Amino acid sequence: MSTQKPKFEHLDAAVNHISELIEGQGIALSAAKGILYSLTETIGSMIGDVDLPAHVRSGYEGLLETARELNLRLDKHVDR
Repeated sequence: MSTQKPKFEHLDAAVNHISELIEGQGIALSAAKGILYSLTETIGSMIGDVDLPAHVRSGYEGLLETARELNLRLDKHVDR
């Protein structure tokens, strides 16, 4: 059985969707944090793939930074 790697576009859409849900208060903050944790771990593992071309890696690194920034914004909401 082979495992398929998630496509960049899908991960990007997921991060953007979570961001929109947070801004619109359409998701519980704890749920958003859990989903973001999973996305961050998945994106990080993609970056660690030695076979990933450099130009693709930079896109994943940017997406990882976006997810981390979103997580920091979430932490500010949770700490209120």
